[in-house]
Amino acid sequence: MSEKQKLAEKIVNYSIKAKPGNKVLVLYSDCDKDFLEQIQLEIFKAKALPFFKEINKTFRRNELEFGGEDLYNNMVKHDEVLFNNMDCIVSVLGSDNIFEYANVNSKNKVLFDAIYTKNIMIDIRLKKRWVTLRYPTPAFAQLAQMGTKEFEKYYFNVCNLDYAKMHKACLNLKKLMEKTNKVKIIAPNTNLEFSIKGMPAIICSGECNIPDGEIYSAPIKNSVNGEIQFNIPSMNNGIEFNNIWLKFEDGKVIDFNCNNNAEFEKILNLDDGSRFLGEFSFGINPYVKNYIHDILFDEKMCGSLHLALGNAYDDCFNGNKSALHWDLILNQFENFGGGEIWFDNVKIRENGLFILPELVALNPENLI
Repeated sequence: MSEKQKLAEKIVNYSIKAKPGNKVLVLYSDCDKDFLEQIQLEIFKAKALPFFKEINKTFRRNELEFGGEDLYNNMVKHDEVLFNNMDCIVSVLGSDNIFEYANVNSKNKVLFDAIYTKNIMIDIRLKKRWVTLRYPTPAFAQLAQMGTKEFEKYYFNVCNLDYAKMHKACLNLKKLMEKTNKVKIIAPNTNLEFSIKGMPAIICSGECNIPDGEIYSAPIKNSVNGEIQFNIPSMNNGIEFNNIWLKFEDGKVIDFNCNNNAEFEKILNLDDGSRFLGEFSFGINPYVKNYIHDILFDEKMCGSLHLALGNAYDDCFNGNKSALHWDLILNQFENFGGGEIWFDNVKIRENGLFILPELVALNPENLI
């Protein structure tokens, strides 16, 4: 079986668990049609019903540039019928140019996210059985600073990981997170505290994102205090943000700094929830050791943690709602500056590696 077939089979049977008669929508952009056919064939093997919808990025850019509230509301009316009729949604999001939406009408982009993204991609899609993955285009390989063939090999190593093994290794951390009150994060320019008391911990092992490899919770909304410096670049609306520093008081971002403060402030002011956190997560994929400017990969980096500004997931809801969900990453391996994570005054991770005996199964060498 080819690597493409393995991944298609994993998507249909492990991630979305397609059942006979299920309606499966495959959203796609800039990706290999042979791979889409493999997904289609796997859906048929499961005796489910495949449907396809292309996200044409040229058209989408024009919608963002020249559209407006009337268009976006009508797009919602059109697509909510389609999405509500589906049991499963697979998103295969390749990109021939990650900067396709750079310098687009920023007012319309905010409006699009508040209307279409929130109503369709958050409120409806996330209530289905869903999975999202990137696809290894030459542009993606270039962004990762790898040759195309080298990147494809890396991509399939990451995506075809033994997720069942990873899931088992996460169980002790899940148990520990769910009985923890106070979390403390220490790193260069970072001293942040918050509570996760009573919040569930959700293991992500190939069922909703591919690649996968994280376990997340959410801070109690008003409990976040202190400062944090994220050391991994992050893309938003086609703009790269670097060295994002945030200061929190009673859960809310009250001060910030990065390489593009003007654009960053627009994002923070998107709505009432965009200055609060909706997620706290550990990255644990052993094959993801460096960033490649793609959030689905970068947030899974072993040795990392990420916090998301904006919307909290329904399965770990802390009360924060927003059209924004933006993962910001801090890698704590020594080559990134190191750092510590403490749970209720007990150090559980140092310089990116778990140090409690019951958690060492999550360290990279034990997951490969």
